[in-house]
Amino acid sequence: MTVANSASISASIAGRYAQALFDIVRESGEIDQLSGQVEDLGAALRDSDALRDLISSPVYTRSEQQGAIQAVAQKMGLAAPLANTLALMAQNRRLFALPQLVTRLQALIADERGEVTADVTSAVELSDEQKKRLTATLAEKSGKTVKLNTRVDESLIGGMIVKLGSQMIDSSIKSKLASLQNAMKEVG
Repeated sequence: MTVANSASISASIAGRYAQALFDIVRESGEIDQLSGQVEDLGAALRDSDALRDLISSPVYTRSEQQGAIQAVAQKMGLAAPLANTLALMAQNRRLFALPQLVTRLQALIADERGEVTADVTSAVELSDEQKKRLTATLAEKSGKTVKLNTRVDESLIGGMIVKLGSQMIDSSIKSKLASLQNAMKEVG
């Protein structure tokens, strides 16, 4: 099985769990609670090698995974719908799709709220004022509430790359230099 095929299968599995969980939570009106807990779960996945090992290692038995993920859910104070979904995923040996579940739930919640996330890569850390202006500009263009997901990549030399949905704006010096280099090759 190829890596792309494996990722596609994980995304498909996670999508079904995420949609079912989201529909249950939306009916109960607990979207805000779910949002905070999904953010916490995503942070735990990023920060904990042990949690990532638990969900991906075939060494753990089904019952060990179930017990561990239930302990994690209890320790984090996760509400019943999310905790039960994690337990069901463990029971079905589907915890490997947990990162995709978090991503899909974040997307469903953002869509419900009329939000969109812009991925911004800049050569230097953006100031609060720059973030505020960029958020306002993107909100005006998209007609939605915009959340920024920022990171720094010094190899850009200057400028930034903004991805908003399927659109990408690359105003980095690195890309402008690459374009100039290609133009000079065509001429010479």
